[in-house]
Amino acid sequence: MNLKPMRILHSSDWHLGQHFMGKTRQAEHQALIRWLLDTVQAQQVDALVIAGDIFDTGTPPSYARELYNQLVLEMQACQCQLVVLAGNHDSVAVLEESKALLGALGTTVVASALEPEPLLALKNRDGSSGAILCAIPFLRPRELMQSEAGQDGQAKQQSMQQAIGHHYQQLFEQAKTRGLPVVMTGHLTTVGASASESVREIYVGSLEAFPTSAFPAADYIALGHIHRAQKVGGLEHIRYSGSPIPLSFDEAGQQKEMLLVELGEGLTSVTPLAVPLFQPLASLRCDLSEVRQQVAPLVAGLADGQRLWLELVLESQHYLSDLQSRVAEQLDGLAVDLLRLRRDRQGSGGISSGGGETLDELNPLEVFDRRLASEALDPELAAALKARYEATLAELQEGK
Repeated sequence: MNLKPMRILHSSDWHLGQHFMGKTRQAEHQALIRWLLDTVQAQQVDALVIAGDIFDTGTPPSYARELYNQLVLEMQACQCQLVVLAGNHDSVAVLEESKALLGALGTTVVASALEPEPLLALKNRDGSSGAILCAIPFLRPRELMQSEAGQDGQAKQQSMQQAIGHHYQQLFEQAKTRGLPVVMTGHLTTVGASASESVREIYVGSLEAFPTSAFPAADYIALGHIHRAQKVGGLEHIRYSGSPIPLSFDEAGQQKEMLLVELGEGLTSVTPLAVPLFQPLASLRCDLSEVRQQVAPLVAGLADGQRLWLELVLESQHYLSDLQSRVAEQLDGLAVDLLRLRRDRQGSGGISSGGGETLDELNPLEVFDRRLASEALDPELAAALKARYEATLAELQEGK
């Protein structure tokens, strides 16, 4: 079969509606969409696949939904097929409420593993089919298996792993009969994947990481959930695209990207496309006396109107009651928003470390995390409480 070459853009983890320590990401996501439109046209992309976490919470603010709708309309105008898959941050109900409407605009939304038709034809701009997509979103245990009384944690983990492996293999067997290259998606952690602090652990209590060897022999596997772009197990055809913008300070030094996947009879190439940094941010570790010296070069290259979002980790074990004011003096006159200030300590725990740490050094989510850690809660309940707290913070910020 002589197939026309096809170009797929693989992305994930947009987290529309995220509030970064009180700062909205709306302007960054708007800039990202503008960059994406130019890239889709310049690269003649046939389909954009977003492998989970289009939203940051299950109750996205109104402006995040507007950005989502803008993306759908722009992709239709570009004649680029759009496929959106649910991640662990996404609400199945929220994605499904507009699914039929968006389908009329050329966008396919896959919110759960219970979709009646999980195989999707990816089409070239001329309308011909170029690949079969096994559209697999974040997989919830209740969608794949029934709970068995008396199972311990290890048995549940093995059962979930087997259920996911069976789901992938079953869809692959169906897809390969179509005579087209097979692309699969997923939103999960795999063995050996390198995460960052903004990645919420999933499959808590049932599956920590899915073995790379358990994936079927698809031509390409587009993964989401891990925010750092990477090959899985060094394999060219199993990839995390990573998030298109930094979602935590430990991602500040990463080059964010989307992956341009070219298919012919099979996988032809995977090319990383660098995404510009729309909002400068940095994490600095230094002594109090060196703050201005270290920060000044970072703000020197900012464009007009830009401000640096900064995390400052002070290498000092001494308690200073006026630490905030001393840092403010060092940063006076610089285009900097200090979003997090903390001191470098070893072995601190709980809400109070006993080392003179104050609440000024913690943001609300960090306080909540430490309070949760002090309770003997079921891991799934703790994760649900944290998700609800994050949603509440976002709602409060939107109402300001």
